[in-house]
Amino acid sequence: MTLDILLALTSFAFVTSVTPGPNNLMLMASGMNFGWRATVPHALGVALGFAAMAMVTGFGLGAVLLAVPGLMGVMKAAAVAYMLWLAWKIARAGAPGEGRVGRPMGFVAAAGFQWVNPKAWAMALGANASYATGGGWAVVWVGLIFAAINLPSVWLWVLAGEKLRGVLSGPWARAVNIGLALALVASMVPVVM
Repeated sequence: MTLDILLALTSFAFVTSVTPGPNNLMLMASGMNFGWRATVPHALGVALGFAAMAMVTGFGLGAVLLAVPGLMGVMKAAAVAYMLWLAWKIARAGAPGEGRVGRPMGFVAAAGFQWVNPKAWAMALGANASYATGGGWAVVWVGLIFAAINLPSVWLWVLAGEKLRGVLSGPWARAVNIGLALALVASMVPVVM
């Protein structure tokens, strides 16, 4: 991988990792509702789970999914159903310190979530198609660059949620949780269109 391609990949990884999407909205909600320390496994699961998914996709799974359109439809339906369930859980969460519904997502669940996250699929397929055209080590580099860029990017969202935790209480926290849940639902619109 040349330096030009590496820099372009790094820029792509940063922009796609730091912008809003299902992972970042859920991490912000978790940071607000449970604090940064309890959200560590979730953040690590997102960063490392996506890196693994990007590598597996680059080594051929993406081609299989594109070749079997019915399989992609099943994955889209599963993604929408799972995201709606997660949005429901976020919307029902109480203010920090109140009786909370649920607990923060763990490492394995967050890593597994990447496989039904439409933004993650778009990122993995786009990165591999654009920057790992030679296959082999280029695919590994895609995963490693995303792991290195994604982790600090997702922490920005966790810390933003943590800051909201200190500011919001009572009905304001509920309103923010509902807003985050609605944003998560809105992120599904491109999937169903």
